[in-house]
Amino acid sequence: MIIKNGLIFRGKEGFVKETLYIQDGRFAETADGDVIDAGDCYVIPGLVDIHFHGAVGYDLCDASPETIAAIAEYELACGVTSICPATMTLDADRLARICQSAARYQDGQGRARLVGIHLEGPFIAPEKKGAQNPEYILPPSVELLDRLWEESHGLVKLITVAPEIAPAMTFIPEAVRRGVHVSIGHTTCDYDTASRAVALGADHLTHTCNAMPPLSHRAPGPIGAGYMADSVMAEVICDGIHVHPAMVKGLLRLFGEDRVIFISDSMRATGMPDGDYDLGGQGVHVSGPYARLADGTIAGSVSNLMQCVRHAVSMGIPLETAVACATINPARSIGMHRQVGSLGIGRYADCVLLDRDTLDIRQVLRGL
Repeated sequence: MIIKNGLIFRGKEGFVKETLYIQDGRFAETADGDVIDAGDCYVIPGLVDIHFHGAVGYDLCDASPETIAAIAEYELACGVTSICPATMTLDADRLARICQSAARYQDGQGRARLVGIHLEGPFIAPEKKGAQNPEYILPPSVELLDRLWEESHGLVKLITVAPEIAPAMTFIPEAVRRGVHVSIGHTTCDYDTASRAVALGADHLTHTCNAMPPLSHRAPGPIGAGYMADSVMAEVICDGIHVHPAMVKGLLRLFGEDRVIFISDSMRATGMPDGDYDLGGQGVHVSGPYARLADGTIAGSVSNLMQCVRHAVSMGIPLETAVACATINPARSIGMHRQVGSLGIGRYADCVLLDRDTLDIRQVLRGL
């Protein structure tokens, strides 16, 4: 397959008018077969969402391969070609069933590719539980991580941990040794504690600014510890609700454009009408762009990742920066950048054609 006349996303080079080649489901130096005339559309990598819970009435925590298939079909239609959905804070047996369902899921064309699972809990701080159920919060446990790793057949790529909760400081290096990325989140930790966690291998911040202490001049907290360490990448829910536009742009300056990850944190109400839903067994009311628990706590988002990219552009963030934050950055953050997240030769041929004026999706292609 050949894609011609497109404005091809080339990372820091921006958009370049050139021809893109696809052979055997991967980007290649040359190819034959069908020709797509992109007609001056932007051609960007398929988006990669490493933190979201569900959409169109379904949630990863429903614990069935059919649920994952329905979510993945919706995500692909929205230009998200690789997904690493997140669990909620639930009991160990329920988490095991969720991991088993992911292991049983059969990938296929017409759906986003399942590249991992993000365990958002249960190893979090009750004081910063957000929309998580406090009944199931547990101290960090290598034994439970190993169980979930085995049940998922190695799909666990990312785990959120509050580093102030013992024995987090012994758990973090053990998780890293197993190839799992550790994200600081749902935490009350201070700068020194977060810095120690980073020194032990933590390399993410979970939905930065949300469910953690704010950045302060005398108490820089986990955000300060994160931007001081080049190894740490910062998730940001870029839905226009969770984080003020000035803070989104500020985080890009603090961390640098290579270290910010846009996430949707979407829940099952995404793509659905206003009404009552649930998240992790707790009731959520959705009205317009807001999803809230009964006590008013914001409970995830109702925006998909492509909508988040458009929100970023509406904030004044350059399109090429927004695209990188939703493609190569998240892919790199979970070690999948040699397969997805860019249009480089040898990567899966995942790409999205966007209207140059509206950023509406014109076509989505998924490789292998």
